[in-house]
Amino acid sequence: MRRRIGQSLRIGLAAHGAALVRASRMLGGEPLALAERHADLTAPDGIVNALGALFADDLAPAGWPVTVVLADELVRLWQVAPPPGASRMGDLEAAAALRFQHLFGGTLGDWRLSADWDAARPFLAAAVPAPLLAQLETAARSHRFHLVEVVPQFVAAMNAWRRERRSGAWFGLVQGGVLSLAAYEGRSLAAVRTAVIPEGADREWLEAHVAREALRVGVGRPERLQLCGAAPSGWASSVGRLKFACTLFESDASETQQGWTELARLARTGSAA
Repeated sequence: MRRRIGQSLRIGLAAHGAALVRASRMLGGEPLALAERHADLTAPDGIVNALGALFADDLAPAGWPVTVVLADELVRLWQVAPPPGASRMGDLEAAAALRFQHLFGGTLGDWRLSADWDAARPFLAAAVPAPLLAQLETAARSHRFHLVEVVPQFVAAMNAWRRERRSGAWFGLVQGGVLSLAAYEGRSLAAVRTAVIPEGADREWLEAHVAREALRVGVGRPERLQLCGAAPSGWASSVGRLKFACTLFESDASETQQGWTELARLARTGSAA
């Protein structure tokens, strides 16, 4: 596959399959869905086999820079409060490990940890299974592509819309019938919460859900909720019954969502275009 200046590949991986998307940093370069395969990626060598099937002869990725976006079902995301007086990276890593054990059970032994380390305020941590990363590295060597980034979808979405986010607003992603929320108290991350969206969920459901999550987390309801992904267009408003606005960076009716499969949308999350 011939590569032009500024082009790269993005692979979306979920438990049930993988998708390949071509992206471009050049102005006007729209992402293009190239291929998709459905398989059980949680099986031994499932990722290696799925990527082998994904790369047909005319889609050989040799020499291409590749970003892999992982569905949140494959990773662990959590909020970490730095311990009082933390001054070393070891203090923050220990706090992240303890919080992981409390939330998910077990240790980080078989997981690869990364985080927005901050000794002054709560930060977001993510863990990816080490065997999953090993399979990606094996595929990169086998197909001779450059694995430049492996990122959870929610983190990719947060990074993509970072400049648009308002102070104090909550941020959310709708993907695959799931709503993931980053709840903030002022500038500090209070929690990351996920919930399945019931069929036919309207604005009233959204307001009730946000109110419940605020109570669970122990923070006030946000003045604004900013959402990306395939969010229902009916959720948008300037002010709701519970007095928070909802801004949609994307919606289920937007051009960036129409005609794209769930796996392809996963792969393009965080792309410049």
